Amino acid sequence: MSRIASLLALALALGLLSASLAFGRQGTSGGSATGGSATSVTAAKPQPTPMEKVKGKSSHKHAKVDLNSATREELESLPGVDEATADKIIAARPMKSVHELLSKGIVTEPEYKKLFSRTMTKPIK
Repeated sequence: MSRIASLLALALALGLLSASLAFGRQGTSGGSATGGSATSVTAAKPQPTPMEKVKGKSSHKHAKVDLNSATREELESLPGVDEATADKIIAARPMKSVHELLSKGIVTEPEYKKLFSRTMTKPIK
């Protein structure tokens, strides 16, 4: 066996070339002398890596909003935050932590649970 064939066999065994080999086979003949039909191989959807799986579980679809620098419109885009609540958040700045929303009575416990994962506080310089 040649070195290239050995490397290909090793890479295939490790699953490194499965998608590229499937792509390379697309449109080739069946290989029979009697006129084999063209094979149609569709590339499989790439599977997420273990790190991407972990990130997928903990990441959120929405970017976190900084309570200390967000505009009124950005604050109102948060679940349960209306104009009056956005104004209260702005008036309470600077905040050291997101928990101050609850401790200062700006939001209720159920509202806080919705906001906690979508907000953050950065120190104001």
